[in-house]
Amino acid sequence: MWLGKEVRVVLRDQALHAFLELKKRNDADSIRLVRYIERIIEILKDNPQFGEPIRKDLFPKELIEKGITNLYRAELSNFWRMLYTIEGNKIEIFVFVLKIVDHPEYNKLFGYRKR
Repeated sequence: MWLGKEVRVVLRDQALHAFLELKKRNDADSIRLVRYIERIIEILKDNPQFGEPIRKDLFPKELIEKGITNLYRAELSNFWRMLYTIEGNKIEIFVFVLKIVDHPEYNKLFGYRKR
């Protein structure tokens, strides 16, 4: 419950696929990452604005094309990132997790380059 509204966290598209793939693995890093993601999801249910907001001029083109108007980043273990957006109405708030990516994929998504 946040601001008197129920909060639902939904993994979509790439985020759902990445999470399910990580859950299939048995290595220590994947298990740790899955636990971290689950912990962040619980935190988002209490505070959807937990992550760091990303400026609109930095939004990846593919997310702009999907009509995303707000974007947040939550840092995960091993330099992984979770990207999510918040939508809501008078009754409830939806947190849509759009991407769960490792650091090189995050850099590629935002157009960052190695120095």
